[in-house]
Amino acid sequence: MGFALFSNAQLAIAAKVALQGMYAGLRRTFTSSRRHIALPNFVTTDEVVKWIPASSRCILACLGFNYYMASTVKHPRRLFRHFHSSAELLARRGHDQEFGLKTQKREKFVKREGRNQPPVEAPYVPPKPKSTIRSVPDKTIEIFDGMTIVELAKRTGVSISRLQDILVNVGEKINSEFDLLSIDIAELVAMEVGVNIKRLHSSEGSEILPRPAVVTVMGHVDHGKTSLLDALRQTSVAAREAGGITQHLGAFVVSMPSGASITFLDTPGHAAFSAMRARGAAVTDIVVLVVAADDGVMPQTLEAMAHAKSANVPIVLAINKCDKPAADPERVKLQLASEGLLLEEMGGDVQVVYVSALKKTGLDSLEEALLLQAEMMDLKARIDGPAQAYVVEARLDKGRGPLATTIVKAGTLESGMYVVVGCEWGRIRAIRDMLGKLTDRAGPAMPVEIEGLKGLPMAGDDIIVVESEERARMLSAGRKRKFEIDRLKKLNEGKSETEEQSEEEVIERVELPIIVKADVQGTVQAVTDALKSLNSPQVFVNIVHVGVGPVSQSDVDLAQACGAYIVGFNVKNPPSSLSQTATQAGIQIILHRVIYHLLEDIGNLIVDKAPGTCETEIAGEAEVLNIFELKGRSKSKGPDVKIAGCRVIDGCFSRSSTMRLLRSGEVLFEGSCASLKREKQDVDAVKKGNECGLVINDWDNFQIGDVVQCLKQVVRKPKFISSESGAVRIEC
Repeated sequence: MGFALFSNAQLAIAAKVALQGMYAGLRRTFTSSRRHIALPNFVTTDEVVKWIPASSRCILACLGFNYYMASTVKHPRRLFRHFHSSAELLARRGHDQEFGLKTQKREKFVKREGRNQPPVEAPYVPPKPKSTIRSVPDKTIEIFDGMTIVELAKRTGVSISRLQDILVNVGEKINSEFDLLSIDIAELVAMEVGVNIKRLHSSEGSEILPRPAVVTVMGHVDHGKTSLLDALRQTSVAAREAGGITQHLGAFVVSMPSGASITFLDTPGHAAFSAMRARGAAVTDIVVLVVAADDGVMPQTLEAMAHAKSANVPIVLAINKCDKPAADPERVKLQLASEGLLLEEMGGDVQVVYVSALKKTGLDSLEEALLLQAEMMDLKARIDGPAQAYVVEARLDKGRGPLATTIVKAGTLESGMYVVVGCEWGRIRAIRDMLGKLTDRAGPAMPVEIEGLKGLPMAGDDIIVVESEERARMLSAGRKRKFEIDRLKKLNEGKSETEEQSEEEVIERVELPIIVKADVQGTVQAVTDALKSLNSPQVFVNIVHVGVGPVSQSDVDLAQACGAYIVGFNVKNPPSSLSQTATQAGIQIILHRVIYHLLEDIGNLIVDKAPGTCETEIAGEAEVLNIFELKGRSKSKGPDVKIAGCRVIDGCFSRSSTMRLLRSGEVLFEGSCASLKREKQDVDAVKKGNECGLVINDWDNFQIGDVVQCLKQVVRKPKFISSESGAVRIEC
């Protein structure tokens, strides 16, 4: 039989706990049972159990003592002691000091001061309303044709059951979670979930053939880009451009003397058309960077280089205007090399061609360089299968409706196909090449103009071909809904940011509502972005409405409702009846064909509308030459007065202005002028070089040599600044 051993001290704890009656109902103690126990140094478990009544034996278990009978112990005479009591448990009973157990002492309660004092009176400040809108970062996933429901669920982070419910709602039959989905259905489901998508189209096909190169001509304004293209295709487009500068994104095919054909994109060089240059770089294979030999590297030259590098497109450098006397091609090459463009002559891979668009020299070298670069790239594309195209430009024709200029990336675009272009859809009614001739189909790298869309798409949208009208309607509706949700989310985020601004940071700001109308969609975007760049802390340019086409009666009605200005760029003059209606309603219509003049007019209008900022300006300065004191005045005339005899050394002194007194360069006092006299006559102003007597309210401690400044409040208007590169801004 095993033994568990307890010392006298431990047994005393158990006995004392029993005597104190720790638990209700356990009132039997050693005394009540009239047993007097002689405690040896060590006792066994069996003896303890005999001595303690059965109703009190649970006290030992509560204190952590463990007694048991172990018949398997090999040494029955060995005594074991089990003591598992914690210090916290013993401290609760007040026995920690008797047995050497240390516990944390309780701190003395200290009454807080000021509890009986009255509350401090303070103005009530209402709490700021917390925005309930959480700015969730947009999630973009990649989708492709033939992906399963399981894979789509992993990418979107949504459960499979929810995706299956969405598929049932869009009319798809689902057998299992491993069913293959078309890319259109995957996009519908992703938009319903609320994530952005990026389509991954397969480049595989049964018929892959070489295709022409797409070349984008980029560079600074007035460096001869359009003139160079005119020399290549033997036309005179540059002569017909308004203001002599390109303001549209043009696409056309040029047949070279060698028999090869190249698709060219002509981009504007003005600073306002940065988005057009970015679109040209996104769809191109090769970028021709045109730099004038007599002008050198300019801001839009560097921007074109940045667009080409971000699109990972090779560059061919064309140094134009080499026939001019001030031409310096070596300076151009050194400037570009310092900007990180590695030329072939310096061990890089960028070809350099010297051309003159006016004299038509160096065109064969440019053709050779482009064909060599295209051959090195081994450009091929899929001919069969659904087409993938890119919208270069979009415009609204009065007779044919919405028209989209596109470049086919892969596949073949045919008449009668159902397409979805951005948020719009339609059935292709006609396809025309860039010369206006009808064609039935368009292959890769071919620029065409399609008609038959239900609405005007945005420049830069992708064109996808769908199998049916129902699918096209569903995709278009889903994209419009997603676009509207994103737009409202941005508006709400902007409102929440505005509410968080403190009242001290709020500056008086005037709103300038504007309606923008232009000839093509890309120009509308460029003009809108340029006008938004004219925002300033004093004037907020609010683009109320944008549209393609001439100014209409609905535009005038909208302008009258919101007090907006109508800006028309490259559009026809409105009818005389419409102009008269707008004049009677007090609506100003601003029409321009050159971007320079448009931005200058709007900039001047912003300057006129701006409230300006009040600033303190020193209007004049005088020196105290002598001090006069008037004593013995009657009570009706007031107390004694000290007059500062001054000479105006700069500017002009005005009686209605504020005076500032300086002594040894330190400002001592600022106050209003009580009296200003010249030769004992009250005057309103004293000019430079004249002497005067000056009295300042609440100040009479003048000293000879003090300087008095005359201050006036001036309203500073912002300035409209236009740089040589065409970039404009409002400087406050």
